[in-house]
This record gives sequence, C-alpha cells and structure tokens, in this order.
Amino acid sequence: MLHKILFHDLKRQYQNISDELREPMQEVLDSCAFAGGPFTAKFEQDFAEYCDTKFSIGVNNGTSALHLALMTLGIGNGDEVILPANTFIATAWAPSYIGATPVFVDCDEYWNIDVSKIESVINERTRAIIGVHLYGQPCNVVRLREIANYYGIFFIEDAAQAHGATFDNKKVGSFGEMACFSFYPGKNLGAYGEGGAITTDSAEYRDRLHSLRNHGSQERYHHDELGFNMRMDGIQAAILQVKLRHLEGWNARRRQIAQLYLDQIKNTAIDKPKLMSKANSVFHLFVITTENREDFRKFMEAKGIDTALHYPISCHLQKAYQNLGHQRGDFPHSEFLAEHCVSLPMFPELTDQEVNRIIDSTNEY
Repeated sequence: MLHKILFHDLKRQYQNISDELREPMQEVLDSCAFAGGPFTAKFEQDFAEYCDTKFSIGVNNGTSALHLALMTLGIGNGDEVILPANTFIATAWAPSYIGATPVFVDCDEYWNIDVSKIESVINERTRAIIGVHLYGQPCNVVRLREIANYYGIFFIEDAAQAHGATFDNKKVGSFGEMACFSFYPGKNLGAYGEGGAITTDSAEYRDRLHSLRNHGSQERYHHDELGFNMRMDGIQAAILQVKLRHLEGWNARRRQIAQLYLDQIKNTAIDKPKLMSKANSVFHLFVITTENREDFRKFMEAKGIDTALHYPISCHLQKAYQNLGHQRGDFPHSEFLAEHCVSLPMFPELTDQEVNRIIDSTNEY
C-alpha cells in the first residue's frame, strides 16, 4: 500500500536539522533571553543582510509586521491603501486596523496585482500600495515602485510567502519603503511558532518600529505613543538563525520540484501557473487551476495525496468586508482563482519518487 503524501510535512525538515537546533535553543534557555534580546538582534542583522537591506525588525508575526509598517508611515483614518483582492486576509487587515480603507484591485495572468488597473483607483485619499508576492512569485515591483513615486505615495511589499525570491536579480524586501515577512511554520523560512519581520533601509522607520513593537517605548517605562506588545521572542530568533543558513538550498529544491511539475504535468484539464520572466519565484506554493476542483481533490485523495486551497474566497467577498459594497463579478480574475485553485504538495523534503507520484496522479485525472 502506498504511503500518504502530505501537503506539507514539517517533521521531515525538523529531523534533518534537529541536531543543529539543540545548542542555540539551549543557549536561549540558559541565558533566559526570551523576549527580544541578543538572539533576536543577531537574527535581525543576518536577515537584513540576506535581504540586501540595511535593517530588519523582528516582530511576533507577519500580520503585526503589516500593521506596524502602515502605522510607521503615518497612515490612518480616512486614508486608502491599494492591495490585491486575491491575497491572504492579513494583507487587508493592516489598513483596517488603523482606520484606513483597503481598496482592492484584480489580479493579472500571473495571479499578482494587475499594475494596469492601479492608477484608476488612485485619488487624493490614497496613501500606499501593498504589492503581494503571492505564492512566492514576485509581483511587478519595478512598475509598482514607478507608480508610487509618480503619485507620491508609499509602496510596501507583502513578502510573507517570498523569502529569497528575486525580481531582476534583486531580492524582494528591498524595493519598497518597507517589506513585511511572515515566519509562520509552513513558510519557506518558518519558525516553530509565530514570527515576522519588517525590512527597510530607513533608520527613521527602524526606530519607530522598535518603539511601536515595544509598548511605544524607547526607554523602559517611558511611553511616547500608543504601542503594542509585538516583539519577536528569543527562541524563535535562534531557530530562524539556524534555518536561514538552509534557506537557499531549500528554495533551490522547491524550484526543482516546481520545474518538474511544470515540465511533466501534461493533463489538459489542469492549468499550470504562469511565471514572469523577470521574477524568480521561490514557490512557497504550487497552485494549479481546474474546472471542478472538488472532483480533482477527491481523486488525489483516493491516490493518497493531500492537496490544499489558497485561497477559496477573495478578500472583497469576505463577510468582514461586506461594508465596502463589493459584489461577485467586481474582480473576475481573483474570483476565478478563488473558485478553481488547488495547491499541490510543495516542500523541499519531498522525494523524487513522491514528486513523480504526484505528477502521474495529476496526469491520470
């Protein structure tokens, strides 16, 4: 009997690096540097260097990273922030948390924000654009940067799924005023709990972010503004420090698996993702579309293969945003993706035999 192929198997990765993790985790325990501290500072330094930015600010998760980035830019009540309709809901939460309004835009053929539709929704209330590197493929950051500069608004990268991805051979995380990363366990660079970071080249932004994540305080018990408890903890930083050394290798394996999927899945009932020539994806997810996805998922389940959905409801159709007055049909490409997407297994520890099984089963459907 064939073994079950999981959509993602975190145990395999842990087993491969468990010996490397023990010493740094013990050092955190021995030093009791649990909230922020030297381990967080060291990871921040190394992650900034990895992203080719001057600074990295560790926080408790990727949602907080987006929230604090917009706050740092002074965005608030009455402002508008442009973002794609097809993204994880946290991208939209960020403007909502600070009293701004998310303004949704449809996606293009690469499933990223359609840059040709952005200028039509810019007005005097627009303060920023959030470009999401969905599934690990960079959005058109060069064009987004040009639009933002022309209109005098901010550009923020949501790089939660794109650690190590590049556009024009330049790392994501280095194109906007700030970029926001998630280290949720299933990410390409994942913690063993929650974690996030913001990268920037601005010392002013760095200092404000340090204050906001620490109760609005630069000096203990002196609170200069309304702040939050959003620090990265020492154990997560120590774990991420170890895993960062492996990230390039893991990303290379993801690209290898993705290339096998792209080359060898021949089923005409399956549409494979389109890739931009200038974008080098890290394939956090490998998402296909098919007419009857529930039928496909049941077929794959019968073959002993897990699949997943990312994301089955577009942001503009979520109940939480019904006050914005959107209707089905407003963003047809995003809605099509939401209704037809299926994510195939994608993690570096998949064996060649498992990848071939996934390909063969997909072709048999």
